[in-house]
Amino acid sequence: MSPHSKDGQHLRDPDRTDGQSPWVLGVLLAVAVLVGLDMIYDAGEGSSWLHLVLEGTAVLVAGGGALVLWRRLQGGRRVLERDLAVARAEAERWRSEAGQALAGLGEAIDRQCDHWQLTPAEREVALLLLKGLSMKEVAAARETSERTVRQQALAVYKKSGLAGRAELAAFFLEDLLLPRK
Repeated sequence: MSPHSKDGQHLRDPDRTDGQSPWVLGVLLAVAVLVGLDMIYDAGEGSSWLHLVLEGTAVLVAGGGALVLWRRLQGGRRVLERDLAVARAEAERWRSEAGQALAGLGEAIDRQCDHWQLTPAEREVALLLLKGLSMKEVAAARETSERTVRQQALAVYKKSGLAGRAELAAFFLEDLLLPRK
């Protein structure tokens, strides 16, 4: 997915590396070192000053390119670290603000599971399904077979009178959606 501005114009992130920049950095450094070594050897052999100037220019261009690329990679890393810190702070703020509501929802779900007379295993399966786990993931989390999880999920749906996972989620989450204005 490519980033876009608010007016739909394509924006290019100058710090984006797509995984190729470290490789290119290594190549530029290798070129600078190899050409520099060749220049030293050529100087000892009495090569012309023009040849040495050209090789010196190649060393400077490759080394300069490597330096620019390294600085760009460092800047991109700082941007990613800053963005990650902002995202973590935002998630923590949300959890803090929503904590009371989430605790209340958890208690309400627990009471409803009691009302449906779900077994502890069925209750756990229902909660994991509400969290969005697949049957395979629920089986792995509970260290049981996928077939057992499917049977327990069917028992949850039968006891609750719901048709499936979508209705189970809607039963608890439907009223959480804000009304349209």
